Amino acid sequence: MNRQFYVYIITNLKTKPIYIGVTKDLCRRIYEHKNKVADSYSSKYNLTKLVYFEVFNFINDAITREKQLKNWHRDWKLNLIKTVNPELKEINVS
Repeated sequence: MNRQFYVYIITNLKTKPIYIGVTKDLCRRIYEHKNKVADSYSSKYNLTKLVYFEVFNFINDAITREKQLKNWHRDWKLNLIKTVNPELKEINVS
């Protein structure tokens, strides 16, 4: 069985706060963010706009990457996003 894991970045319409997470079901996780399923950082700041994601075959690789990105400066994160999404448009994964 070949599973995929995702490291993703979401923000809000003003692109102020940035949230980085890891999941095995990107569609479900983005749905949860959009519908504020849990009281969390993302629901507090209305972070529902998916702007970037990476795919991994192993959960340990995804978690390592998530931790790496969380330690980056904000400008580095924005530059990474802009390499594949220069206008910071919302990515639809439904």
